[in-house]
Amino acid sequence: MSTHDDAIRDLLQRFAHAFTSGDGPGAAACWEVPALVISDEGTRAVSTLDEVAGFFGGAKAQYNAQGVTGTRADVDCIEWFSGRLASVEVTWPWLDADGKELGKSESSAYIVRMGDDGKARICAVVMKGAKGA
Repeated sequence: MSTHDDAIRDLLQRFAHAFTSGDGPGAAACWEVPALVISDEGTRAVSTLDEVAGFFGGAKAQYNAQGVTGTRADVDCIEWFSGRLASVEVTWPWLDADGKELGKSESSAYIVRMGDDGKARICAVVMKGAKGA
């Protein structure tokens, strides 16, 4: 399943660039709907890609306020449930404009499905929160 693993890693890198650059439509292209976003604050059902775009399109300002201008998807684990459905554990280190790690990170767990078109898309996320300095 290494081809599918590569598709998931590619998906998450595109997603990282989209939400740290304020590209809501780019972030939405990484999702399938309906989807779930689960965090300490509650569970949010997302039924349209426009909602996904709005949800993640505003992330750039929030990160920039903390000196974060980028991240990358450090994939900790991919567990396949079937040929098309996987759980993915990801750590997102906070990076400054020079690509230097700021000593903080976030982690999330995703449910990702491989589509009929061969593309991986996020169906659900559990946002585990920030760690570090």
